[in-house]
Amino acid sequence: MTDRQTVDQQATGRLYGVGLGPGDPSLVTVRAAELIGKADVVAYHSARHGRSIARSIAERYLTGGQIEEKLVYPITVETTDHPGGYRGALDDFYQEAAERLAAHLDAGRDVVVLAEGDPFFYGSYQHMHKRLAHRYPTEVVPGVTSISAAAARLGQPLTEAEETLTVIPGTLPEEELTARLAAADSAVVMKLGRTFPTVRRALERAGRLADAQYVERAFMDGERTAPLASVDPDTVPYFSVAVLPSKVAPLEAPAPDPSGPGSVTVVGTGPAGPLWLTPEARGALAAATDLVGYTTYLDRVPERPGQTRHGSDNKVESERAEFALDLARRGHRVVVVSSGDPGVFAMATAVLEVACEESYREVPVRIVPGMTAAHAAASRAGAPLGHDYAVVSLSDRLKPWDVVAQRLRAAAGADLVLALYNPGSQSRTTQVGRARDLLLEYRAPETPVVMARDVGGPTERVRTVPLGELDPAEVDMRTILLIGSSQTRHVARAPHPDVTWTPRRYPEA
Repeated sequence: MTDRQTVDQQATGRLYGVGLGPGDPSLVTVRAAELIGKADVVAYHSARHGRSIARSIAERYLTGGQIEEKLVYPITVETTDHPGGYRGALDDFYQEAAERLAAHLDAGRDVVVLAEGDPFFYGSYQHMHKRLAHRYPTEVVPGVTSISAAAARLGQPLTEAEETLTVIPGTLPEEELTARLAAADSAVVMKLGRTFPTVRRALERAGRLADAQYVERAFMDGERTAPLASVDPDTVPYFSVAVLPSKVAPLEAPAPDPSGPGSVTVVGTGPAGPLWLTPEARGALAAATDLVGYTTYLDRVPERPGQTRHGSDNKVESERAEFALDLARRGHRVVVVSSGDPGVFAMATAVLEVACEESYREVPVRIVPGMTAAHAAASRAGAPLGHDYAVVSLSDRLKPWDVVAQRLRAAAGADLVLALYNPGSQSRTTQVGRARDLLLEYRAPETPVVMARDVGGPTERVRTVPLGELDPAEVDMRTILLIGSSQTRHVARAPHPDVTWTPRRYPEA
């Protein structure tokens, strides 16, 4: 730094973004009170009516000798004739306000910009910070957020143990709100007011309405808390939030009600870990009282306090389904965990078979889809499923091999790409070789075959080999095979990885 820069910096005032907390002046920090009391200029935002909640919170700390800069928003709704629209009007306002503050800073005056809650949490101060902090020495003083205030007034924890907290603006589209609420452990929805009806519908669609709490003006005059489902939308102001508190059960949590609304949800977790979970699947897993599934698949689901896990062997699908439905009949919210998509060679059919028996027909059953192994493997290789394809299981445990062979011939004769599930195991070692030899009657030896093992997992390996060189010894139960059609191409794209793809257009005869 040059001597001139040092002198210039010393000659300017300092900018302070000061958080005031949620509304009660006694929740203003000691540091914030000190800065407000000794500032040369105190700035605060307000609507056109001129009243500023931030100033009212800080009033007891003002000395009466400061210059007050009232930064009045030109608009408070998204209707404007500004050529740049709502965003353009606000950008012009923020720029003009920043220059007003810069004039004080250039004159050597310290400027405190008041911010309700925390300056960097949906606060107006941040717009001044972005425009001024690189030009002047700056300090930001944190404040108690509206989120912390809401939880305190509800008397309920937001998060515990490994739970995560999601903060969501209510201005998002309803579909996006629904997805995020379904996936969240705990959540707070900000900026209610006129968005309240949309937020309420999203909570209901996500299955979270019964858990949602409403907090209005926490630590301010007119404070109100209530179950969100009971709130009249016409009474909701902007200064309110929706809260989904921690799901961790209290110490005296009631046991499931045997006459209560138990249910079974079959959830597809995708081919591997959390990166493959959909928001709907995350929400269903988080809402469950009990998780039922093959132990290997259960181990992929993060543990949550208050949930009971029931693991079992991979060959007891019907027994597992019956166990889950019995739990649901006793009032439990049960999730049956399935890898990939539960409706593709997985647990959805097993559960529905048992659920259609007379004794279980009253139990609600829902299927939540997941990323299939075939689609995950295809994405790693390129786009081998880019045209018509068939999905066949090579397992002859539940159907005779003659049926498997008949279906392979039909698909091969139609020149379909084939996704082959369950190709081999310790007890089934011949199916891959027999399928290869059968397909070679219809396909050229150089036909691309994608061999994808443990896609998304720690030992993932995906490669493309010619059909004629497919080695059954390299295929196990964790492998899926994608057999190309006559049109499928395997192309080297060095220095990038090779790609395998099937054209979208099929040649005319």
